[in-house]
Amino acid sequence: MLFLCGQTDQMSDMSEAEITPKQIVFYDGDCGFCNRTVAFVLKNEKSQDLYFTALQSEFAKQFFLERHVTHIDLETFYIFSEGNLYERSDASLALSKHLRFPFSLAQYFKWIPKSIRDSVYNRIARNRQKLAGNYCFLPDTEQGKRFIG
Repeated sequence: MLFLCGQTDQMSDMSEAEITPKQIVFYDGDCGFCNRTVAFVLKNEKSQDLYFTALQSEFAKQFFLERHVTHIDLETFYIFSEGNLYERSDASLALSKHLRFPFSLAQYFKWIPKSIRDSVYNRIARNRQKLAGNYCFLPDTEQGKRFIG
């Protein structure tokens, strides 16, 4: 059984060598808001081409190390998509391309200056524990196959 909140050792045994997904969502596995976001994405995605991993997982640590990222910020959401690693509001915009209408419209917020977008993102990130409290997402069997780490 796959249990996502703070128990990354129980996640899928998939390694980067076994799978090379084109899109990977990195999230704080101990964060209720982040777990709610993952559940929202799974419910509203256009296709099943996204993979997910907690920032605390060995997979994530190795992934970032191989890309010379020495500090993983748990208050930051990352997505690896189309060969690029996005973070903060850029990651949110990149993720929105994978969502069904009307959520896919969020990608048009890219015209708002990054400094403003990241300021809003940072405020939400600082308060994410208050916004969602404790929430653990339990994916179904098919969804569970897309969790790495």
